[in-house]
Amino acid sequence: MFTGLVEDLGTVKAIRHGALNTSLTVETKLNGINIGDSVAINGACLTVVNIKQNLITFDISKETLSRTNLKYLKIGDKVNLEKALTLNKPLGGHIVQGHIDTVGKIEELKPLGEHYSLKVSFESKFSPYVVEKGSIAIDGVSLTINSLGPNWVKINLIPHTFRSTVFQFRKRGDFVNIEFDLFGKYVIRYLKTVVDKNRLLKEFFS
Repeated sequence: MFTGLVEDLGTVKAIRHGALNTSLTVETKLNGINIGDSVAINGACLTVVNIKQNLITFDISKETLSRTNLKYLKIGDKVNLEKALTLNKPLGGHIVQGHIDTVGKIEELKPLGEHYSLKVSFESKFSPYVVEKGSIAIDGVSLTINSLGPNWVKINLIPHTFRSTVFQFRKRGDFVNIEFDLFGKYVIRYLKTVVDKNRLLKEFFS
């Protein structure tokens, strides 16, 4: 579990593609990481399998590659890093699982005074999971939705967030990892179950 508050911008140092998984090595300034720890890379929860000085290595399954933008990484790319939430760590963002729901596309990233306007599109089937002023994690960054459409959200990036994350390197057309709000997903799932159950009961007794 994570907060969506990026703790370091890491640098991709090595990528090795195997038959069953991919090995990713990232250089980081983060301390206190041990083998077996969970670390979010652009919002995707990965397990540390090797540590050598300031280099940490992860194994990425084919499933994770297929569902995230990690498959587009190249050596030298910057990535958002966050260590897992602990009991002594402030929950300054929102509850983020590190389980990516889908990959979205940047439709707009432009200056808005000292801030930046970010518009991200995604498959319309995910639209029930977003609400105005609700939370969303994009590339592992906890953000607040300013406005939304049938298959997109608009977000205001404050200067600190822009400078401290991979957003400073992003451009229109880039793909980003999206994790929708956990509580919203549970509510939608519950309501769908209730509706389906009522429909079955109505059909049974009709």
